[in-house]
Amino acid sequence: MQNTLDLTFAALADPTRRAILTMLLEDDMAVTDVAEPFAISLAAISKHLQILTRAGLIEQEKRGRVKWCKLAPEAMKGASVWMEGFGQFEVVNLEDFERFVAETIEKPSQNKS
Repeated sequence: MQNTLDLTFAALADPTRRAILTMLLEDDMAVTDVAEPFAISLAAISKHLQILTRAGLIEQEKRGRVKWCKLAPEAMKGASVWMEGFGQFEVVNLEDFERFVAETIEKPSQNKS
């Protein structure tokens, strides 16, 4: 479980990856659509997506010639349970998480990393 937590928190540590997760809260997206609002290369976005996939936070699948990304919110359950153990945190509610991200994270187009 520790390795899973490490991967989850490492993936969430980056503002670009958090912005990507926020975008995927709305719907599945093609990789090119995920990359569009960012001022970084498609290769850099692909690396971010690999990290999110390795952490289990998203799933990627090929549909025809297009690679799609989909949020896997159940992957945050382990981190949520771990934080709950401190008694200061509650289980992650995805609506609350979305609100938190929207209020505290810059818009994806403002990220430069």
